Amino acid sequence: MGFEGRTLVAGAAAGKALVLDEPLSFWGGLDPETGRIIDHHHPQHGEVAAGRILVMPHGRGSSSAPSVLAEAIRLGTAPAGIVLAYPDELVALGALVAAELYGKTCPVVVLEEAAYSSLDTGTSVIITGSGSVEGRPGSNVNAERPRRDGP
Repeated sequence: MGFEGRTLVAGAAAGKALVLDEPLSFWGGLDPETGRIIDHHHPQHGEVAAGRILVMPHGRGSSSAPSVLAEAIRLGTAPAGIVLAYPDELVALGALVAAELYGKTCPVVVLEEAAYSSLDTGTSVIITGSGSVEGRPGSNVNAERPRRDGP
């Protein structure tokens, strides 16, 4: 299945999807040293986002979040790419800063609701440089996820 997305930060990436049930704040929510979700209140606490395609409705707060994402990108512990249901300026800013300062990319793409909802954890996802997103079901597919409202 292939979808055209709205590119917030250009780049290409591939990896297994990690679909989050709730938005994630990179500030206090992601350990930039390991790429692990460390927010104890987040449903995916303990999951590793490093090298995966992070799929989440949008980011969650804190103007410091872009610095944590940029640091994770610099260290090579960030998601390979990020797919959002809604545009998020702070997520995009973190990826843009890393591209500018470190020459490392983490593409950020926004998908329409139906396309976004079709991605499950374990799906092999490819983000192309043109902003299209291709997903192929993997062996570790979640059951049904609830629909998420906007920010």
